[in-house]
This record gives sequence, C-alpha cells and structure tokens, in this order.
Amino acid sequence: MREQIVFMPGLLCDGSVFTHQIAALSRHADVKVADFLGQDSIEGMARLALGLFDGPVSLIGFSMGGRAALQAIRLVPERVKRLCLMDTGATPARENEPEMRQPLVDLAHAEGMGALAARWLPPMLHIDRERDPALINPLTDMVKRATPEQHERQIRALLTRPDARAVLPGIRCPVLVMVGRQDRWSTLAQHEEMAAAIPGAELAVIEDAGHFVSVERPEAVTRALMRWFGFDRAEAA
Repeated sequence: MREQIVFMPGLLCDGSVFTHQIAALSRHADVKVADFLGQDSIEGMARLALGLFDGPVSLIGFSMGGRAALQAIRLVPERVKRLCLMDTGATPARENEPEMRQPLVDLAHAEGMGALAARWLPPMLHIDRERDPALINPLTDMVKRATPEQHERQIRALLTRPDARAVLPGIRCPVLVMVGRQDRWSTLAQHEEMAAAIPGAELAVIEDAGHFVSVERPEAVTRALMRWFGFDRAEAA
C-alpha cells in the first residue's frame, strides 16, 4: 500500500505553498491537501484532514495546520503513521493574542484581502526577502483567493486552539520538527522545545528561511521530507 500523505496548510494557505513538495512526494505516495478555508476550529481541521483517506495517514502540518495535526494525534493517535510539524507551535493563544490579531481582521473587512496581505506577509518571510516579488506576489495572490469571512473564521480557530503541550510526550509515531532558522513568528527555540518533548523526534533546521519555509527554500524542504520518508533511497535504487 502506498503511503498516504495529507498536507495541512497554515492560515489563509492552500496547496500552492507545497507545490514543490507535492510534485516530489507524489511520485511515491498518494498526496492530498486539506482545505481549511471553511473551518473555524482546530478540531474541525483535524477531522477534515483525517477524513481525506481511510486507514493510516502521514500528516505534514504547516503553522496552523501543525496545530491541527497535533489535534489529530490527540483524537486518533493510532491513525497517524508519521507526523511532520513545520513552523508551528503547541501552546494555546497568548494573553494578548486577540488584541494583536483583531486589527488584521478589521483591515481585511475594511480594505480587502490585498491590504491584509501587504500588512501580514512581509514579517512572515526572511527579513532580507520581505519585498521579494518572486515570493510576495504569489503569496498575495493566494491570500486574495480567500475572503475576509474565511480569514476571520480561521483566526477564531487559532484563538481557541487547545494547549497541545501535554500531547507531545505521548506521541509514538516518527516525528520530524522542521523550522526556518530565521522564522520570526514561530521561532527555532520554540521548535527545539517541541522536538525535545517528543520521544525520538528529529529536528530539521532550514537555513536562510523565515516562516514560509516551503516556498522560501522549497528544494531544502523537499530534500528533508524525501529523506525522512525514505523516498530518496527509492529514487537512488
């Protein structure tokens, strides 16, 4: 049976942030991308992702999607064959997080998703690439495919996310914790803590990358995933 892989996107993201990885992994596995734009809870996202395949699945969760992947482990650990946590976290919402996120919700409703993208995206990238059109333009197009209402629903999901820290020590499947070294939103230190809390977890640090690691350094992310799944050995044979 071929590996079944579900990519779980972050806030306002779709499969376009995984284009390079999907192309490589699809040669060896059945791959689907969860669509979270209609969801307003982390648990709803987890259940949607799990429902894309029958039987065991490998989950690759980016940012918000990583939090949903941890919820999937909480719900049905026996169904998760492998888990990749990418530029994400396990903590609940911070005390000031609603006040921090509300201006972006208001901006999207008042001025549209293009204005939201212009404010939100640059700090998500490596500081030297905040204005790189090769990155900003396709990411902006992706954000503009969503609506202010969908953004607000996903923010609600993030603000009500469960505390997943207690889940980490009980994870028994292989885990890859991946992060861009220059991620200013979900820091390297945060990922080091998660990897240390998960038995046997592997930490992969992607150099010269911010939060959107899969599009900033697509080749490096794909190499790390291919090696972790063992697909690189299959291609070398």
